[in-house]
Amino acid sequence: MDIATFFGIFIGFSLVIGAIFLGGAVDIFINIPGMMIVLGGTFASTCVNFPISDILKALKAGFHIFTRKKVTPNQVVNSMVRIAEISRREGLLALEHVETDNKVLKKACQLIADNADANLITETLKIEIASLKNRHSIIQDVFKKMGNYAPAFGMIGTLIGLVQMLTKLEDPAAIGPAMAVAILTTFYGAIMANLLFLPIAGKLKSRTLEEILHLNIIFEGAKSILENNNPTFVYEKLSSFVAPGERKYDRR
Repeated sequence: MDIATFFGIFIGFSLVIGAIFLGGAVDIFINIPGMMIVLGGTFASTCVNFPISDILKALKAGFHIFTRKKVTPNQVVNSMVRIAEISRREGLLALEHVETDNKVLKKACQLIADNADANLITETLKIEIASLKNRHSIIQDVFKKMGNYAPAFGMIGTLIGLVQMLTKLEDPAAIGPAMAVAILTTFYGAIMANLLFLPIAGKLKSRTLEEILHLNIIFEGAKSILENNNPTFVYEKLSSFVAPGERKYDRR
């Protein structure tokens, strides 16, 4: 689990809710029509803007930022070092049988086993990175758009509330409560955008940068193994991708 993401969202909503409780009446912040306008309008506009398949992928990716186990660059480096150890001990062809859930790492092992040319590995890396950026940019854009739509529909809800309030000008006692309800939709939109949608888009962007780094490590490791499958040589080369304080050679 990504503790930072969970902690950030939990603390953010907790502080907002806590401030509401400290202010007294809580029920005045609950307005079902306002929630319907913000949530329903945001989802509707997102469906107009993107194919449903992209929206489902984005929702799945948003869920995964809470559940997916973080893989550090140092772990990827050590995975490539172990592959180098296998290739040196059992030969390059043995890498065809390496078992891993990482499809990119499996592809790299196959390229090594096939004794692929370094240029082919470089071109494969470029294609993988371009494809990853394209897939992830669409998912990030879904949440960015939702972050833009939510405040906009909050304003729409406020305008609806103001129109309804203006019809009650003959009753001064009703103006205050009506104005409060009108402003609530803007509140909902701002909260959803700034505590949920936009932060998730930012987290997904950082995950993209992490995965690009992992791809560079894997394919640079593949080239290093083909050049010289000495595990120490491979580690020394790939460790340059890792911050000095985080480098650790996991010997097994």
